Amino acid sequence: MSPDYGTFSDPSSRSRPRFRYWLPDASVDPDTVKADIKSVASIGGGGVEFLPFYEYGGANAIGGMPPRADWATYNFGTPAFQNLFRVALQSHEDNGLVMDFSLGPNQGQGVPAATHDEGLQWDLVPFTSAVPRNSAFEGVVPGWGTGELVAFVSALVLSDKPQSYQARDATGFDPINVTYTQHILQSDSLTDQTTNVDKSSGQASLAFPESEAGGDRYYRVFSFFQKRTLNKNLYFDAPEDAADTIFRNGSYVVDHFSAKGAETVARFWEEHILTNGVKDLLMRTGNYAWEDSVEVTSNISWSRSMPARYERVFGQSIKPYLPLFTFKQNNIALQQSAPGPFQCILDSDDQGARYLNNFHQVLGDGYREYLQALRNWSHNALNLKLSVQPAYNLPIDMDAFIPEVDAPECESFGFGDKIDTYRLFAGPANLAGKGVISNEIGAIPLMAYQYTIPSLLFSANRGFAGGVNQYILHGQSYTGKYYGTTWPGHTAFTYLFSKLWSDKQPSWHHGFKDAMVYMARVSHIRQISISKSDVVKYNKQSVTRVAPVYETQDLVEQGWSYTYISPDNFNMKTLYVKNGTLASEGPDWKAFLIESSENLTVNAIRTLSRYARAGLPVIVSGGSPGWYPVADDTKEDFHSELSKFLKSPNVFEVESGGVANQLSALSLSARIAVSANGTWYTTWSESDSIGYAFVFADLVDSSGEITVLNTKTPYYYDSWTGERRPVLIYTRSSGKTTIPLRLAGNQIVIIAFTDDIFHEISAPGYHVTSVPVNVIGSRFKQCSGITLHVAHSGTIDQATLSDGRNVGIDGMSVPAAFHLTNWTLIAEHWEAPENLLDASIIATKRNTTHNLPNLISWDQMPDLMNVSGVGYYTTTFAWPHSGTRKNASASGAYLSVGRVVHAVHVHINGQIIPPLDFLNAVADISPYLKTGANEIVIITPTTMWNYLRTIMSQLSTAGRPPVPLLLGLPLGPVESGLIGPVTVTPFKEVHC
Repeated sequence: MSPDYGTFSDPSSRSRPRFRYWLPDASVDPDTVKADIKSVASIGGGGVEFLPFYEYGGANAIGGMPPRADWATYNFGTPAFQNLFRVALQSHEDNGLVMDFSLGPNQGQGVPAATHDEGLQWDLVPFTSAVPRNSAFEGVVPGWGTGELVAFVSALVLSDKPQSYQARDATGFDPINVTYTQHILQSDSLTDQTTNVDKSSGQASLAFPESEAGGDRYYRVFSFFQKRTLNKNLYFDAPEDAADTIFRNGSYVVDHFSAKGAETVARFWEEHILTNGVKDLLMRTGNYAWEDSVEVTSNISWSRSMPARYERVFGQSIKPYLPLFTFKQNNIALQQSAPGPFQCILDSDDQGARYLNNFHQVLGDGYREYLQALRNWSHNALNLKLSVQPAYNLPIDMDAFIPEVDAPECESFGFGDKIDTYRLFAGPANLAGKGVISNEIGAIPLMAYQYTIPSLLFSANRGFAGGVNQYILHGQSYTGKYYGTTWPGHTAFTYLFSKLWSDKQPSWHHGFKDAMVYMARVSHIRQISISKSDVVKYNKQSVTRVAPVYETQDLVEQGWSYTYISPDNFNMKTLYVKNGTLASEGPDWKAFLIESSENLTVNAIRTLSRYARAGLPVIVSGGSPGWYPVADDTKEDFHSELSKFLKSPNVFEVESGGVANQLSALSLSARIAVSANGTWYTTWSESDSIGYAFVFADLVDSSGEITVLNTKTPYYYDSWTGERRPVLIYTRSSGKTTIPLRLAGNQIVIIAFTDDIFHEISAPGYHVTSVPVNVIGSRFKQCSGITLHVAHSGTIDQATLSDGRNVGIDGMSVPAAFHLTNWTLIAEHWEAPENLLDASIIATKRNTTHNLPNLISWDQMPDLMNVSGVGYYTTTFAWPHSGTRKNASASGAYLSVGRVVHAVHVHINGQIIPPLDFLNAVADISPYLKTGANEIVIITPTTMWNYLRTIMSQLSTAGRPPVPLLLGLPLGPVESGLIGPVTVTPFKEVHC
């Protein structure tokens, strides 16, 4: 059964943005949870991702169990939690929403369990010791007693080198100098000595050839012990009288490198949550079982299955090579400053990279097994799907695992709002036919209560441009009372991260819905259509580095779209060449790009050669790529295969930056070619008989044109208003359509191409092919044809039509644009209640009135610089407006409110106009104007920051003071209110 996507004007809940809902713990008021979820429906959301937060797991600098809380009684999976989970599901069903749910507390990476559970996280702990110069080792192996001995290894050290690098400490804020020792080992000296260790005492006796030691050369032994980490994703000290159950111990991280971890999670759900009618309700109302990015630590990423798995894949024991896996093989995001105490490399050409690559491959095999087990349980037990932020904090290749998840999820924080990094993620998902590519959006450090809706849209539009089609907002606050928490209420991450969405934000009912529905409509189009890309770029990373890869601008500047795949994706059934393109049922790539900075496996070269022989152009840019050693590949095989490949037909070598020109030389065309005075990112997607062009203008206002490989009738899809209308100004030539555009910075425009919706939307049988710059708009009505909106100009010009006619464009009699001044501002102050401990209150409100000859930000006004709330701005202007010209006349006008700081609603003569694009807040207000005085009211909310900063020292959440106070950060005011200029631009209508 296919998902219900709704319509463009009214997308379904599954297409709408949802909120990560931070549940403090299971002791909170169920009625408040129910009301919070209902409130999501009121502002256009699709539901929540139900996340039992427990102060970010409790054992960290920004969270812990507050005084008087009892997390043993109210732990994840307890009867109290099950009841609250049922309440949340029922509220979703009652309000027509869908609910995602975390598989465990905090970030979903484990569940309460017994400490002997086979599915808990495992670690491999390394130890090392130098062998005395007499070349004999006698004694207990280093680290004995740490855990189960996996291996005892010896190697000849050729030299030692002290090393260091700069990183961030565990908080992520402070730089730290990381020092370690690098041991260079003789490659043929690695020896498994495990059988020489007494199993009961740990004693070993080894003798080494004295002739091989001397100078800098000496022998070193390494021991490796596996043990359960007993790392917790929920930590607290249980009361002494707490019942002796698994719940008193918090929650343990599970093994992410075998199916056993998933089995532990599934078993817990079946035993503790999916009873008493919850399972049936979850199957009706649930959406995705979900897990966050993997934020767990270890010495070496490990599972007990690793030795057997390695030997099965590579036909050799992993044990001798374990010294090579001691450095940066843990959590590459969280443990930048704790990579391991030593690093071992070999004296071979690849320095041992082959064995590291092998290790990453089998580690990834275990992770794939974990994901598949979770996915199968979600499908078979619940008839639901799985969403995970896959792999990218782990020492494996992210692209290999994106296809394993029903709705793979990335994040604006970790991906840095960079379009290229989103394309890294989207490529494998598009290839695998994933209908949803999700993004956790809005987690910005030090922006709690400061984060604005335009900032959200900045991130969302960049994600859309990179291939994302679903958003989970970070996050929604529980609005009731909680232990140790003052007004404005529970604040996840202790005022460190944005955003704390709820009705305690003035924007919640003053503009936020407009942005939510906008995001829903863009997501709807992206979800119902199949994304197409022009070029696929090779990207193989043994360990994923989430950063831009293709930083040359030649493709983007000319409108070529591209995504990435890894050779780990080459085995997918949809990846074959047909009619000169690759994966025609999905992305339908026209060419394959390989940069010299990439490393190729021998098998990857053979696969690429096969694509080229089948007719796919392969472009090698900037020189020859390098070698990616794996399994039993040899350098000789690599060079032989690469030499044959580069000489093959359909393989083209170009200088860096010459890819776009080579594509043109091959008579290929971008689906959406670009010519603009700014940077525009384009994407194309198709659904049934409709093609959709997405154009995103990066950062600055710009103008230009797009040329689309399509000659069907074009229609603008306005995602802010839901209106669909025909494009009236364009040209056609040689099977292409060229459309001029003017875009604001960070704005997206969607243009649909189809001949099948004439019964829904009227379109003329002719169109305008060129207009002068003072044509600022156009409309079509069946009764009167095309009308151009002509603004003031000092010259007379003409427009040309597709039927050969020319139409005079005379703007000389049109009044010039004018600014609105002399505003009356009623500022609605949102302030703390008299009882600061009553966190359930939205705000205490009062009004003040201010006369403003010109608009100015509140932080520049002494009376308002410490105020948060809602501004109601009122002024009047006369219509028609003659300006300074005699006989001036106009048919209508456009209104621009200037740069939107947060959100706006506009009322003219008592009528609210349709939602404005907050990134380009311009609208035709002609239908609302009357002769004489016209009243305009602009309502704009602020963030809560400017007020909260003044009482920050009085605030707490879950018993802790705000992090900005602890860090001693400046608490300066931020821009807020209506800053304008608000401009009215008269126009006259010219009928064509």
